[in-house]
Amino acid sequence: MHEKSIELLNKAVADELSAVHQYMYFHFHCDDQGYDLLAGLFLKTAIEEMGHIERCAERILFIGGEVEMVPAQPVAKIHDVKKMLEMARDMEAASARDYNHWANECAAHADAGTKKIFEALVDDEERHGDQYETEMENIAKFGDRYLALQSIERSKSISAPGPAAE
Repeated sequence: MHEKSIELLNKAVADELSAVHQYMYFHFHCDDQGYDLLAGLFLKTAIEEMGHIERCAERILFIGGEVEMVPAQPVAKIHDVKKMLEMARDMEAASARDYNHWANECAAHADAGTKKIFEALVDDEERHGDQYETEMENIAKFGDRYLALQSIERSKSISAPGPAAE
């Protein structure tokens, strides 16, 4: 009865797994380059995407399916921050578009519960995409100075004297 929903939910799991892997990769590289704010954004988004996997997996099990834990795509080895943000924005837009479509498919198959999950995921993906778009706008507006400021902030926090010894 819920075969189509299980199929779509497993596609979402695969996409979300790919997003988690990609965003963690971006997190590691932004952290390595000293871009703490962007590293934190990628980490926070990866954690939220893990929550999406959990919601989809719980629904799959609830409606009698098997959770397939296979990422849809391998990690893209991107080190340029602007390209990272472009890819992340595009991934989020594609997910929002897919989840919107899949919510409608679930409604057509009389599965309101799965439809609601996909609708909630659309909201999250649109918010994530907007965050990445904002970062891209900041880089466009301020240039590499925007990234330099993040590195300087890290340097200041690393070199700041610790509490005075008593």
